[in-house]
Amino acid sequence: MKLNNITPIAAMLLFVLIGIGSCTTDQDSTLTSDAAVLGKEISFEAKSSSENSESNGLKSVNLGVAGDFVILSKTGITSVYKSSITGDIGTSPITGAAMVVDCTEVTGSVFSVDAAGPACKTTSATMLTSAIGDMQTAYTDAAGRSNPDYLNLGAGTIGGKTLLPGLYKFTSSVNIPTDITISGSSTDIWIFQVAGTLNMSSAVRVTLEGGAQAKNIFWQVADAVTFGTTSHFEGNILGQTGINSKQEQQ
Repeated sequence: MKLNNITPIAAMLLFVLIGIGSCTTDQDSTLTSDAAVLGKEISFEAKSSSENSESNGLKSVNLGVAGDFVILSKTGITSVYKSSITGDIGTSPITGAAMVVDCTEVTGSVFSVDAAGPACKTTSATMLTSAIGDMQTAYTDAAGRSNPDYLNLGAGTIGGKTLLPGLYKFTSSVNIPTDITISGSSTDIWIFQVAGTLNMSSAVRVTLEGGAQAKNIFWQVADAVTFGTTSHFEGNILGQTGINSKQEQQ
């Protein structure tokens, strides 16, 4: 999923984020969280990869059927009109009525577990159940990786750093107050385990270098994720409590 202009678990939303600007999206790893709220003039594109790539012994996080979605949630999706979403979205097990999205905002399919929801929705309860299960498995996989290559890098403040491929573990929160670079090849894998919150300041950018691909970057976050306005983020976010973007004043 690509979010341009502000700009993946357990009740979760699955996001592949490439560029953030001003939206709010909430998820809950207990599988009972709030809805996703997509901010005005945000563009979501691309979809996550379920390929099981491997680099330097680190295997990718397999998203399974969940990788066919740009937004997948157990609790709902809410858009501030007019957002732009390129790719498939869906919710389960909550009713399709929790998808408060206009059909004109979605270039892709809208999947619901029942007859409720946007007029353009397709009912596919069985497929959605599989996708949600794969999403939970992906979160558990990412959280359970052991023997990190980097432990508490920068004491959790990683602004200004260049991040090489590998497994990163943070036992508390992570702050990104200034630009960072993720550098590696197109087959390299990055997994970030964050026990606390993930906070990215306004106008800060994550830049990819050397062929690194957003689909191979996984941020597993146990607490809330917050992006500042006009920030630009890269990677898949698997979050337990919420993904939020600060709204610009109108």
